Amino acid sequence: MNPIAVTLGDPAGIGPEIIAKAFRDAPEATRGCFVAGDVAALRRAAAIVCGAGGVDLPVAEIAAPRQAHQAPPRCIPVLQVVAPFAPLALGQVSAQAGRVAGDCVSWAARAALRGELAAIVTAPLHKEALAAAGAPYAGFPGHTELLQAEAAAHLNRPVDELPVRMMLANDELRTVLVSIHLPLRQAIEQVTEGNVLQTLRITHRSVGAALRRPPRIAVAGLNPHAGEGGLFGSEERQAIAPAIARARAEGIDARGPFAPDTVFMRARAAPAGAGEFDVVLAMYHDQGLIPVKYLGVERGVNVTLGLPLVRTSPDHGTAFDLAGTGRADAGSLLAAIRMARQLSQA
Repeated sequence: MNPIAVTLGDPAGIGPEIIAKAFRDAPEATRGCFVAGDVAALRRAAAIVCGAGGVDLPVAEIAAPRQAHQAPPRCIPVLQVVAPFAPLALGQVSAQAGRVAGDCVSWAARAALRGELAAIVTAPLHKEALAAAGAPYAGFPGHTELLQAEAAAHLNRPVDELPVRMMLANDELRTVLVSIHLPLRQAIEQVTEGNVLQTLRITHRSVGAALRRPPRIAVAGLNPHAGEGGLFGSEERQAIAPAIARARAEGIDARGPFAPDTVFMRARAAPAGAGEFDVVLAMYHDQGLIPVKYLGVERGVNVTLGLPLVRTSPDHGTAFDLAGTGRADAGSLLAAIRMARQLSQA
């Protein structure tokens, strides 16, 4: 099997440290993985997370992705995909850190699109640093849009002909978003029949491939009580319900729109059994992400749907306030690695 690349993330944030912890604490989960990044940044991170305990965590530079399979347990194989750079101040936004993070993602995306990787797992980048890096990264609000652009260029297609969506998932709940990184006013404008239908199609195809069966999709309303028959808004009647009807006519198991304050509870899997739905379609970023993150940031995984490659990521940010302390939790990154492996084998 091709290896899995874990991108460095912003070198001023916790990305390198949680990568080091993942390789130290979960050798089985990280087997066949390597870091697409910078050797010196990983060595500094390994010293931070292991220095006090005196644990030996070697960092080995590799020459090609396939050499990741030859690395012994609790050794971090790193492919130097950016020009070496002097240590950056931890916990500070900088254009150089943003460019390093962006370059690592671009390299991994292109390698995956060439068929050299099974999947990519992206450590957190800082959106302000990415914007400060200038062209081409200033035009991308985050990982999702950058990966979409790389994939569209590889396929020689316009970006708008390669629609992608964000899914946040843990072992209890999955949510897919109609819009991603937009101001709320603009996100509401994106709640159209066409966008909701497109999201339903992507969700049906991508989540169905992972489950190996058609998914049961619940669709959240935009307004309180899903509009209450038009009393609290018209988007449900004019856009969301017609999109659901068209999706159902295509054989997609989509239902709703449901009141957004209860639908996530209905879909949540509990120890007593599976939820009523496999995934919830949310109308905007925070509507879908808050329920999953409330269940535990350390367990959530961000998955980009619609790409011709597998990409997952932890569901948290760069946590500049924790950078350099060695206290950052690697749980979400490990969950992302495990999900990437599962999706790449689907």
